[in-house]
Amino acid sequence: MAPRAKKTCCATTSLSLPTNESAAQLAQLAWAVAHPARVRIVRLLIDRQACVCGEIVDQLPLAQSTVSQHLKILKEAGLIQGEVDGPKVCYCINPAKLQELKSLVASL
Repeated sequence: MAPRAKKTCCATTSLSLPTNESAAQLAQLAWAVAHPARVRIVRLLIDRQACVCGEIVDQLPLAQSTVSQHLKILKEAGLIQGEVDGPKVCYCINPAKLQELKSLVASL
């Protein structure tokens, strides 16, 4: 039996890795949207421009405390911003951070 030829999946080219900083930024932002509920929240805020926490809770089949935890993660990553309006918190997308996420994903 003749030996099998070794297959290569990639042509040999010089490898250029992104900076550690951009890799860390992408990892942080990707983790923030790594849950379906957080993706839905981001989409909702993009469509609505701004939203009060109670309105977000009404759109998801999750407890208010769970939605609050997802909002906290998105806010810590910088993808959303929250403004206190009396007893309510109004959330909106941070367009600069959303663009950064899009650019980092596109650079993959």
